[in-house]
Amino acid sequence: MEPLQPDDPGLIGPYRTLGRVRESASSVRFLAAGPDGTAFVVALVRPRLAASRVFRRRFRHETRRTEQLAGGWVQPVVADVDGPLLWTASPYVPALTLREAIALAGPLPGRAVRILGAALAETLSRVHATGSVLHGLSPDTVLLAADGPRVTALGALGAAVVAEADADGQLTVRLGYLTPEQATGARPGPASDMFVLGQLLAYASTGTTPLADADRIAHGEPELSGVPEELRPVVASCLAKSPGERPLAGTVAADLALEGASALAREGWLPDVLLSALAAQESQTATLVSGGGALRAGAAAAATGPVPSAGAGAPASAGSEHVEDLGTVLVRRSGVARRETAPLQVSRPAGPAALPVPAPAAPPLTAPPALPAVLPPALPVHSAPPPQVPGIARRGVLVAAAAGAAGLVVGGGAVYALAGDGEDTTGPARPAPAPRPSRMSGLAPEPTWRYAHPATGDQPVGATVWRDRLLLVTDAERMTGVDLRTGRRRWELPQAASTSPAVPVDTTFCLVDTADALLWVSAEDGRPGHRVAKETLAQPGESLTIGNVMGADGPTVWFTAHVRRTVERTVKKRKRKAQVRETYVIAYDLAGRKQLWRARVPEGRAPYTPRYQLVAARPGEVLVRQDGHTLTPAQRRAARNGTAILGFDRRTGKPLASVPLSAVAPTAAVSGDATGRLYAASGGELHAYSGPDGKRQWRVAAAHARGESGVFAFGTAAFHGPTLYVANRYQQVCAVDTATGRPLWRRSTEAPVWRETPSTALSTSGRTVFAGDAAQLTAFSARDGRRLWKFQEAGATDAEEQAAPRYTAMPAGNRGVLVRRGTVFYALPVD
Repeated sequence: MEPLQPDDPGLIGPYRTLGRVRESASSVRFLAAGPDGTAFVVALVRPRLAASRVFRRRFRHETRRTEQLAGGWVQPVVADVDGPLLWTASPYVPALTLREAIALAGPLPGRAVRILGAALAETLSRVHATGSVLHGLSPDTVLLAADGPRVTALGALGAAVVAEADADGQLTVRLGYLTPEQATGARPGPASDMFVLGQLLAYASTGTTPLADADRIAHGEPELSGVPEELRPVVASCLAKSPGERPLAGTVAADLALEGASALAREGWLPDVLLSALAAQESQTATLVSGGGALRAGAAAAATGPVPSAGAGAPASAGSEHVEDLGTVLVRRSGVARRETAPLQVSRPAGPAALPVPAPAAPPLTAPPALPAVLPPALPVHSAPPPQVPGIARRGVLVAAAAGAAGLVVGGGAVYALAGDGEDTTGPARPAPAPRPSRMSGLAPEPTWRYAHPATGDQPVGATVWRDRLLLVTDAERMTGVDLRTGRRRWELPQAASTSPAVPVDTTFCLVDTADALLWVSAEDGRPGHRVAKETLAQPGESLTIGNVMGADGPTVWFTAHVRRTVERTVKKRKRKAQVRETYVIAYDLAGRKQLWRARVPEGRAPYTPRYQLVAARPGEVLVRQDGHTLTPAQRRAARNGTAILGFDRRTGKPLASVPLSAVAPTAAVSGDATGRLYAASGGELHAYSGPDGKRQWRVAAAHARGESGVFAFGTAAFHGPTLYVANRYQQVCAVDTATGRPLWRRSTEAPVWRETPSTALSTSGRTVFAGDAAQLTAFSARDGRRLWKFQEAGATDAEEQAAPRYTAMPAGNRGVLVRRGTVFYALPVD
């Protein structure tokens, strides 16, 4: 439940608003109290759409359809279709969208899928009996309540992912699903609804869609291995490529539940975890309604500003425009639009089957059934939008306007056209371009692909982005190259197995630290190239092993090396041979393939092999620090339980004066920038130190604990220009001016406070800041700290479990980021 924004209405018709349930492309849904004090969910159409005559006609048409089909799994609505505000209202019913349920509990049991399918097929049968097509099924328009499912969208407006009205009077609507006939530009019919039903049932059974992109939808076979065997024939028949081969809705309803879905649901049908979520949701709503007051946003909420109207930031095109998409070119000149035929443009597969969707942090308040004329329930703010077909161009739309008469434009996943009176037009729909809609605030971008690396056991897995073209993944068994565009494995190389991440070398090669050699690998095709045996790095009489790769800057890489050699010692006037172990930092020239220098550093606590961290690589010096967990008691005493930063001349390796940081714990986060400053966590505060002498220059105050105990330490900083971005364990992300220490902004990830500090990273452009821990990845605007979205993996391990992997962000291209959680990677568009 979100607080009301300052410009939200206190009354919508006779309903008093109490809080925001969620917002979507064309409406905002409010929890409201009716005249008799009962709870309602009221969906208010965005003003820009309400001003569109086309939208109003379609709104009226779909509302009439709901009234005609009320009953069964469709609940009647109260609506105002003629006033200045357009809205619908339904009694509140505790429910979750199908997407939310999958995110919360994973795939549904077979019996629940059977009941879900029977209920949806019963509804489709009633719709098809009127000669209409539903156009309204998606994971966000199907609700799961304790007594059975509900359908909330009886038309294109209800199922739209994007809805925009431009200055020319055109209404653009984009859906999230595609069928084979729509991929070829044919007009959808009742059989199209059956195809989408098959996709939904497969999604409910497995958590993924069976057909990942337009090419597979049109030509490929669905992946149904995860669908229960007894349901597989029904789902497969719905997904037949030819509309004539798909079953009728009534046939599917009878096959799944001859006695009717309601009879089966009466005995209970949802898993306990979902029932508990519904009970908690109902209790929260009852408390708010009985309290009599509305949730109001404070200053922070007010700073966020009003909910953007649909289509904000996407003005109508002017001048000359020529866009090619899905077989139609729309050319605008002097305000006149005409269509020109163009070849069908359908991209190739963009990766493996649909992704698990980010899960809501808590069971959200879900809208009641049957609000057909406005958008279906969308995921709560900070979750993911409905799935879109990646193989379809983003601006695939249809134009149904002529001689100044506005029409309805529908495109994206499902493509068809509707006339101004709200009825389906004759003839196949033809797509044309529309301005790219902006993503709604709070919704994570839809991942373009998901890659699960087949690592075994608890061995470390390294990951590196190479030239914004490949993801290079290394483990103890192999090295894998993954195409950043599609998420598909391009090659594997067993002889490049390594537990360290690969290091980019140049436009062709990357360096891999294998068990016995440094190996250059051609990143494009996985061919091994130059090989340097590690023993060649040792001096005569030595044996050498590489400990860890600390980092790289330009053509230079630094790593630790552990050397063993035999020496003669005199003990009581007798010479004896002894094994000596020493640790070095080695600088290696990747371009020249030669060792530049090595410098000895202190040993660590047995049996640990000392690990060193690269703190900063500057033009004249390299700063390193020993991992605090490998310090000996003597080293801790010498540093007075503080931290010592070791410096080396970058060109020669000559030791420089160490930088003592006595107030910084041995395991606290330390980072440096190009200015010579060091930044470190100290007692819950963030300190900046001058490089040469370790003198403190400024500090940022500790987090306000609000009753929480413990020190909320800061983590390692990320830098962009004169600003550093860092998170603390209290789940706050801070932007700080590096010269003065002046805080620019501080925002919360709104994740639970727990044992670890989130990591921070920046997008390639520096416009987006990412904070990740085991609970979620949160994105912020680098400029003002505005919280953009959060990403969570569906069905993920509980963040409180000790072994729960962290979410980390890896910049990938100018407008992309890879989200990593353990051995699973997601590609997200950003900026």
